[in-house]
Parts: sequence; C-alpha cells; structure tokens
Amino acid sequence: MRRVRGKQIAMVLQDPMTSLNPALTIGTQVGEVLTLHQGLHGRRLRDRVLDALARLRIGAPATRLGQYPHQFSGGMRQRVSSAIALACAPRVLIADEPTTSLDVTIQAQYLDLLKEVQRSAGLAIILVTHDFGIVAANADRVAVMYAGKIVEMGTTLQVFNHPAHPYTRALLKCLPDVGLKRAELVEIGGQPPDLARLGPGCPFAPRCPERQPVCDETFPPAIAVEDGHVASCWVATAANASPA
Repeated sequence: MRRVRGKQIAMVLQDPMTSLNPALTIGTQVGEVLTLHQGLHGRRLRDRVLDALARLRIGAPATRLGQYPHQFSGGMRQRVSSAIALACAPRVLIADEPTTSLDVTIQAQYLDLLKEVQRSAGLAIILVTHDFGIVAANADRVAVMYAGKIVEMGTTLQVFNHPAHPYTRALLKCLPDVGLKRAELVEIGGQPPDLARLGPGCPFAPRCPERQPVCDETFPPAIAVEDGHVASCWVATAANASPA
C-alpha cells in the first residue's frame, strides 16, 4: 500500500495545521513524496517541488520552500497539502472535508482550484463533506452514508430532486430556507448509533419515521429507484422498484 498511497491514490485531510508537520519546512514535506515514489534528489527535486507549489497558485514558491506551516494562512496551508497530494499525479484524490477550516470566500477559491486541477490532470476526486452547498456545486454523483454504509446513491440532481431514502430526505429538510418563516430548524430525532454495536437491520431504523418491523431484522438491499439511482430502504416509494 505504500507504493499506492501518494502515487496512485492521494488524500487531503480537513485540517492542514494537523496534517502538516510543524517541524519540517514546506519544501521538505512536498519533496518527500517525490523522493519516495520517483527517486528525485537535488536540483530535479527542487524544480518539481517549485512546479507543484506554483500549480496550486502559491506565490513566490522559491521563498516558500524554506518556510514552515505556521507561516502560512489556512487557505495557503490547504494548498500546500494539495500540492503534496498531487505532486505525483495520482489517479484518485480523496478530499476529506477539505474546506472545514476555511472561510466561505477561501472555500470557493480552493474548490475552483481543485476543479481546475482535476480538468487539467484528468483525475477523479472523491469529496467527503456534510455541506450540501458544496455537494450541489461540485459533485457529479452523490453517495449518502449513514453509520458507515451507503444508503443512497445517484446523480446530484437525482438525489437532491428525488431523495429516496428517509435519511436523505431528513437531511434535506434540515437545511434552512430563507424563503420560509420557521420558528425553529427541523432536526432529526434520536441519536447516531454506536458503530461498535450495530444490529443486523438498517442502522437508521431507530430514528426513521417510516420504520417497519423488517427494518430491525435485515439491512435492505439496494433498490433501483430510477436509472443510475439506488437506495437501500425497505420502504422505498418507487412504484417500479426492483433489486439493483
């Protein structure tokens, strides 16, 4: 797996201040993956590190090589993390809540930059996030997960316009709507399950308003709601539902 990580599959974590090593310079941290996977040293390594930083629009990269993470802003630290992840041109980038520590303006700039790099490099991005706005603006397909299991999957439009799983519908109802006058926000009742003590049935069943006895007994199979859109729910409402 060490031959795969960083070379074919890379990851950007949500807090660059903890994922970056505070005791090592930026140049050392970006260069490490290139030395490990491509055997680069000396001048060639320095040139590739400069290219990696410039690609993520980090200004004055030659000066930045000798600096440390605490000398960068949050947005710039996340760009450094992305430069490390993309240095070896991986096929897949896993972005785990990459905008959590960024303000809204910097979030948009960072995500636009990721999309630009994606188009130019032809890589796939798996974006892990709880922000529906980010999902709607960036994702082609969406997988909704609960307790470590995918409960619904489809195109972004399918999932947003025709949510088939009760958990997905509950999540969408929790979003504030400026056009509606509500005294309180909608919430999902109950508590998340203990992942170490999951039963054989649907983990969302204790909180589900459409719960049936079978929901506690067996985890439901993936049901085809429409072409390319599936949901794991015993009470899926599609009239033509069939096993996917």
